[in-house]
Amino acid sequence: MLLDPLYEPYPLSRKSVYAEKGMVATSQPLASQAGLDILKKGGNAIDAAIATAACLTVVEPTGNGVGGDAFALVWTKDKLHGLNASGPAPRSLSIDALQSAGYEEIPERGWIPVTVPGAPAAWAELSKQFGKLPLTEVLKPAIDYAEKGFPVSPVVARLWGEAYDTFSELEGTEFRSWFDAFAPCGRAPRAGETFRFPEQARTLREIASTNAESFYRGELAEEIERFAQRYDAYLTADDLASYRPEWVEPISVDYRGHKVWQIPPNGHGIVGLQALRMLDGFEFAERDTVETHHKQMEAIKLSFADAMKYVTDQRYMDVSVEQLLSDEYLESRRGLIGETALEREAGNPKMGGTVYLATADNEGNMVSFIQSNYMGFGSGLVVPGTGISLHNRGYDFSMDKSHDNALQPGKKTYHTIIPGFLSKDGTAVGPFGVMGGMMQPQGHVQMIMNTVDFNLNPQAALDAPRWRWRDGNTISVEKTFPTHLVHALQKRGHNIEISANSIGDFGRGQIIWRDSKTGTLIGGSESRTDGSVSAY
Repeated sequence: MLLDPLYEPYPLSRKSVYAEKGMVATSQPLASQAGLDILKKGGNAIDAAIATAACLTVVEPTGNGVGGDAFALVWTKDKLHGLNASGPAPRSLSIDALQSAGYEEIPERGWIPVTVPGAPAAWAELSKQFGKLPLTEVLKPAIDYAEKGFPVSPVVARLWGEAYDTFSELEGTEFRSWFDAFAPCGRAPRAGETFRFPEQARTLREIASTNAESFYRGELAEEIERFAQRYDAYLTADDLASYRPEWVEPISVDYRGHKVWQIPPNGHGIVGLQALRMLDGFEFAERDTVETHHKQMEAIKLSFADAMKYVTDQRYMDVSVEQLLSDEYLESRRGLIGETALEREAGNPKMGGTVYLATADNEGNMVSFIQSNYMGFGSGLVVPGTGISLHNRGYDFSMDKSHDNALQPGKKTYHTIIPGFLSKDGTAVGPFGVMGGMMQPQGHVQMIMNTVDFNLNPQAALDAPRWRWRDGNTISVEKTFPTHLVHALQKRGHNIEISANSIGDFGRGQIIWRDSKTGTLIGGSESRTDGSVSAY
């Protein structure tokens, strides 16, 4: 049979998944099942999150890898913990160094945008602090899939093919190892084909047996440095050896009796928090009205204006998180939302391509976890013989020395990946998230409002048509977005573009809520990708 796995001529509808003992929701079914297997072996939600995250580097390499960054929000024993496992710029990398080398901007690919990867350190740290099973057991499903092979899922196959076309245009021998690792047959694998990755299996086994020490201060670190030295790159073994992930205090805002939580900057979760706090000052009776969407869009534009000016490594921010989230400041920003769409600029608060997963267990633990190589496969570099695809997160640094997010040695850049968490009256409601660059806080706002304001179940909250602010007054909407709202928003001054690409443009999310009365877990998984909820 000649079946097209991405041809869907009819509207589809999934149902939310209900379970009692444990749940894993993510963008790839094999990874979800891997997390569930760990729960059934006696692991907790933290173990399941690590297993799923590691598995995703194998079965969904188009959005993340061993050489990427990660963030996590962990609810355990009635407290929320935040882990920032993003890495800094190499200590020899600076604006002056790049300008002396002839660069006026940071390139998308190659060694220059590679910052210290944090994902392996995140797995080890989460396991050390909260896990029940040894990392060797938790990473076993990922190792097995890498070694024995897995059938490539439809959306992953499509994104893999697009990456192959992109990287085929790159010049330089440093990119050869990407093709050796991900296209050994001279092309990207197709949907349903079995792909094996023995080199990454060896790397994952090394990470597991050393609790990630090898990646930063051992054999794998030496492999990374040798590859870097071959091309006179800025990243060194000393940069890797000095890296540690950071435990941080999550930040939150109140929204209609709930608390919405994010990791503090250098991530841009604060964009969603600012927007929600502004929107909390309005009343919304229905979701699909021009008034609802107009105000959401204007709030997001205001929040992004602030983020793009101020958000970076907190040590270098010109304003504080408290100032950006203060009621006085956000009330002034809310007052700028009028009846028509307007171009927005940052205020002055001093005056007043990624994978996401969610897990839960029957002990009350819940995890919101996200990791990324940034732009698909990232830098286009793979450390030879290891399967370690290195991210390109440093691309987001500014080359303007006066900008808060200006590149500096040892500094963390503005980061787009953000795990979300919802609580009420001191009790966990659950983890939620949307992968997809600048779409992430926009997706968070839409999902939270779908849940809190419009009482949509997790699957319906994810399936509802989305919009995405691009720049200026330009907004992209899905082809399922109501036509009458497109016309009404255009009359308000929004430049509305209808996009046919729901897979890449509007993010891919997951939700797990815990019913406060029964304790039952309720999960939804993104219908725009290969995602699934595994539960028991």
